Amino acid sequence: MSACPRRQSANSQRGTALIVGLIMLVLLFLLGIAAFNMTRQNAAITGNVQARQQAINAAMQATDVVISNTQFMNTPSAALTGSCGGNKYCVDINDDGVPDVTVTLIPQPCVKEVAVIQNSSLNLMDPQDLACTVQSGPNLGIAGSTNNNSLCANSVWEINAVATDDVTQTSATVTTGVAVRVATDDATSATNACP
Repeated sequence: MSACPRRQSANSQRGTALIVGLIMLVLLFLLGIAAFNMTRQNAAITGNVQARQQAINAAMQATDVVISNTQFMNTPSAALTGSCGGNKYCVDINDDGVPDVTVTLIPQPCVKEVAVIQNSSLNLMDPQDLACTVQSGPNLGIAGSTNNNSLCANSVWEINAVATDDVTQTSATVTTGVAVRVATDDATSATNACP
């Protein structure tokens, strides 16, 4: 009689071990799915960060091209010229010959601040300053001749570059300010003033 209880006990232990084993397999399966989803999300986040950084770099590259010459002061509506068209700059990131990021100057470069340089502030020994002087005497019709203003002004220009990745549509905006000495007439022109 004592043999029967042992047999029932061994059978019930085997059934319990099977149930515990199945529960453990289900838990391991769920952990594997969770790990896969986290890895996939992390890869997507990393890709988004990389696309955004590429857009920022392209926008900064475009602003460097803009401020490397004086065209943005003379013709702000055509500050960037190239294969992309008016005030656009294309960047091929992976060197496959196809533009990946398009940078647009929106709005066009504009004057944020102007300070007309007084004749009395110019160093007449400096050839650049000498070109800004207004001669004293009867200079009727010459701007600045009666109020001590020179022909030059210190100006602060704002360049706003919006970069968009053509594939992922990731967008980034870079705003750059640059201080430039310009002709007073160019700096004070209403068409160049920021809205």
